[in-house]
Amino acid sequence: MDLNSIDKIELDYLKFEDYLEIKDVMVSAYSSMPDSYWKEDQIKKLLDKFPEGQVVIKVNGQIAGTALSIIVNYNTFDDNHTYRDITADYTFTSHDDDGDTLYGIDVFIKPDYRGLRLGRRLYDFRKELCEQKNLRGIAFGGRIPNYHKFSATLSPKEYLEKVKLKEIHDPVLNFQISNDFHPTRILKGYLEGDANSGEYAVLLEWDNIYYEKPDKKAATQKKVVRLGLIQWQMRPYKDIDSLLQQAEYFIDAVSGYRSDFAVFPEFFNAPLMAKYNDLTGAKAIRELAKYTDQIIEKFSNYSIAYNINIIAGSMPEIKDGDLLNVGYLCKRDGTVERYEKLHINPDEVKLWGMQGGKQIKTFDTDCGKIGILICNDVEFPELSRLLADEEMELLFVPFLTDTQNGYSRIRHCAQARAIENECYVAITGSVGNLPKVHNMDIQFAQSVVFTPCDFAFPTSGVKAEATPNTEMILIADVDLDLLRELHQHGSVRNLKDRRKDVYTLSKN
Repeated sequence: MDLNSIDKIELDYLKFEDYLEIKDVMVSAYSSMPDSYWKEDQIKKLLDKFPEGQVVIKVNGQIAGTALSIIVNYNTFDDNHTYRDITADYTFTSHDDDGDTLYGIDVFIKPDYRGLRLGRRLYDFRKELCEQKNLRGIAFGGRIPNYHKFSATLSPKEYLEKVKLKEIHDPVLNFQISNDFHPTRILKGYLEGDANSGEYAVLLEWDNIYYEKPDKKAATQKKVVRLGLIQWQMRPYKDIDSLLQQAEYFIDAVSGYRSDFAVFPEFFNAPLMAKYNDLTGAKAIRELAKYTDQIIEKFSNYSIAYNINIIAGSMPEIKDGDLLNVGYLCKRDGTVERYEKLHINPDEVKLWGMQGGKQIKTFDTDCGKIGILICNDVEFPELSRLLADEEMELLFVPFLTDTQNGYSRIRHCAQARAIENECYVAITGSVGNLPKVHNMDIQFAQSVVFTPCDFAFPTSGVKAEATPNTEMILIADVDLDLLRELHQHGSVRNLKDRRKDVYTLSKN
């Protein structure tokens, strides 16, 4: 699948009128079992019994994959159950709204769309559904279609152990284990006709750590977001492909830790100006602006391929003849949004002729509402307060500072924004030197994730911080539910207790 051709990836509930399309997907996905596809009446029964458990994932409006599931009372089934048992002979009368386990009936991805991590999105949906319904966990029988290659010398148990030890690569089983499902036993005679698996399956389970037994008060559903801050090393690059290769390396790394966001610094692409060092600074940065569209196109592709939201720092851009400092939010659903730096510092005006933007807004993401302010925009408290009024929970600040004085301004103002707006603030900058780029000689940075200062948060208001002036990534989890509790029941309530009868703040 050509990533450049992808405009949007979205999850949607399965509808009965989608049947012919999902049949086509299933036939292509299970080419080794050409007659193993769901019939119309079976899909109708699933939709009648549990419509919210049946989802599809679409790429550019076309169904690329499907996940089917039911809820069962797990204790009513034998440890050696079969697929026929769990589905009640494919009638799904085994579904029980009052059951305790979400059982995965099927997940399949059209071969043309494999490699886009679409399966992970379907599994993540199941996990969220499991938590929402306060179920004990998820279970399913996982096929081992590569087992036939080793069945003459290995038992299914031995095969599983070698897969777990990475001595054998099983793409299906490895994928499921990497998505936090743990194997609990081998199921014999699980799926009739599955010759490649020898009719064996591995029972895989995922435990819902927020599960509360029904006789207890249900716990508040948690929403934890993982941030991946990239403390970028300024170094010479021979061309844009080399820079993008380094960027992809970091995106891959933070995605590997299941981060929800990858955050780049302000002007991280400045090394490309070395090629134009014979020009004036104003002309050189306008040459740099010519790379912006290409970089954003690649970053959007990376956000899809690595299933991560990317905050692309900032880059120069020429719009209607004006030179602006802008960045892009590349979402993992394939959409792209733009943000602008409003307050241009004196050097940007003096050396480059840069102008301030006019756009200030929050962005809706699959991790809640976020705000993005570039560098010294965070030194103007009214901006983040306006974003907080739009229910922003995460504020990202890509920055570029040369001295510790400049860095201290960004750091202390960002921490103040976290306290006064009862939100998380993540700042990330560049380190190192660029001797062949005017106005970019030295960099100083220490990336940090700040929190409000109350009992549920670190007493210092610092969730995590990087080593100063060293290229690295910083991974940190932030719990959005803690913010919601703080808004209502904090020791102080900076948002709720504002004296709007005395003063107001609004956009023009």
